[in-house]
Amino acid sequence: MSVRELVVLGTASQVPTRHRNHNGYLLRWDGEGILFDPGEGTQRQMLRAGVAAHDLNRICVTHFHGDHSLGLAGVIQRINLDQVPHEVTAHYPRSGQRFFERLRYATAYRETVRLTEAPVAADGTLATTPSYTLQARRLSHPVESYGYRLTEPDGRRMLPDRLAAHGIKGPDVGRIQREGRIGDVSLDEVSEARRGQRFAFVMDTRLCDGVHALAEGCDLLVIESTFLDEDVELAVDHGHLTAGQAAAVARDAGVRHLVLTHFSQRYSDPEEFERQARAAGFEGELTVAHDLQRVPLPKRR
Repeated sequence: MSVRELVVLGTASQVPTRHRNHNGYLLRWDGEGILFDPGEGTQRQMLRAGVAAHDLNRICVTHFHGDHSLGLAGVIQRINLDQVPHEVTAHYPRSGQRFFERLRYATAYRETVRLTEAPVAADGTLATTPSYTLQARRLSHPVESYGYRLTEPDGRRMLPDRLAAHGIKGPDVGRIQREGRIGDVSLDEVSEARRGQRFAFVMDTRLCDGVHALAEGCDLLVIESTFLDEDVELAVDHGHLTAGQAAAVARDAGVRHLVLTHFSQRYSDPEEFERQARAAGFEGELTVAHDLQRVPLPKRR
């Protein structure tokens, strides 16, 4: 059985607190692991969450503020120390190339792993695999920032009752999937379209076209809600979202499960983020993230 889940490694904005580590999020997608925004302390949080360096296939950095990237040095060195046997690809804003290089070579160590740098310079597709397409969209923050989105290819769901009605069984089920037809029976007659799952990761940003494009139709949306609604002016000034703004985006985009994260240290009651998200009209599944939490992608409808 394939595993698709979010492992939350850290949820703090700007500075860690007693209960929240700097940012860090691992998406398990079938046999791959994609690490988003490894802030300071991510290597230790991985240990606490049961995430190994061998689990990492990609690293996606939204931007080069410290709470989203200072953990890169430790994570990259751990990948090499553990001699991860596969290639690891790193995506990050091309404008921050100098920061990535400084973090990659922050201290001396022995490089044993092929780490491929694949910086992002514009909206578009970054990678296409049999399991997903990875895309990036520009966000609105004081430094260049990108959000990321995974889209699974649409497929077909075989319908056992229709297969039985046409006498199709055993090896012929695979054959009609490959060839599209057996005799007078077409694939459309014994199956239905299965929409691919969609995931998006949206960090530090004001409201902008990129936020809405990334969120559209997502099964699971991970999005910053640094501020509460009463501090919306601070949010705009600093390039962030409020809980109500994030929830309104999810409401309008038809998101099934909304994960709010990246909380300012100024707030002590996490439940207020949920209250404001519900007040904004979001009626889907809602998680106010905490460190070391696991959030599965919603089951297919």
